[in-house]
Amino acid sequence: MSEPVTQAAAGAKEAGFNVSDLIMHHITDSRSIEIPFTSREIHLPPIHIAGVDLSITKHVVMLWIAGGVLFALATIAARGVSDPVPTGWRNAFELLIKYIRDEIVRKAIGHDADRYVGYLLTCFFFIWTCNLLGLIPGMSTPTSNVGVTAMLAIVAFVVIQVAGMIKFGVLHHLKNIVPGGLPIWLYPIMIPVEILSLFTKPFALCIRLFANMIAGHVVIIGLISLIFILQSGWAATVSVPFTLFIFVLELLVCFIQAFIFTTLVATFIGMSVHPAH
Repeated sequence: MSEPVTQAAAGAKEAGFNVSDLIMHHITDSRSIEIPFTSREIHLPPIHIAGVDLSITKHVVMLWIAGGVLFALATIAARGVSDPVPTGWRNAFELLIKYIRDEIVRKAIGHDADRYVGYLLTCFFFIWTCNLLGLIPGMSTPTSNVGVTAMLAIVAFVVIQVAGMIKFGVLHHLKNIVPGGLPIWLYPIMIPVEILSLFTKPFALCIRLFANMIAGHVVIIGLISLIFILQSGWAATVSVPFTLFIFVLELLVCFIQAFIFTTLVATFIGMSVHPAH
């Protein structure tokens, strides 16, 4: 950072504005929810059961909101299901569902695909809704919480392994983890490598979604903060257009990250039920 910008940042900090505090306040979880365009907050009550902290946090509330919004939109879309010609919101909903089912799930998994369509569609729409919540004033992105993405990855890991066990049985599925037909001397190397790969897949799902969703918010807040750091109206002529550009890009990233998560999980399920591929 150049000397003038460093001095301006120090001046802004002395004036009570701290960029790092603002970024951390926005991206981290908390026990209060800010009311947009006011200085008021809704404080969430602490809950402790048997010495375990089970308090409701802002990201938990956001998960509930995402579930509620998704349920309401799906209910509205399902109202005209008896009509053979879909219109309006139902038309867009069905278009996405059919694309994910036909172009992603069925192509990745094959004959057993329809069994997992419901889970994968839930993954896509729930993650997409969670991602978009952070772009609404006063809301937060629960998928920027590594705990949330870790739980999504754990559920995906269980589904992937159960898919293989349903297809081949427990023992045969475990046997399929290592490719057959290898030279005997290669098995001591391949067995630990393949077992490790079982856990690296969900780990990659977790970190990829978490990192991508948190990065966009940090960039947007950083660009807006330049106005306060430099304490100049001229900074807004640069930071505001760039912020709008990143905001529009974030709309695309929200969709892409939900799409990638769903596609990767469908691919991993396909690898589990078709180990020869």
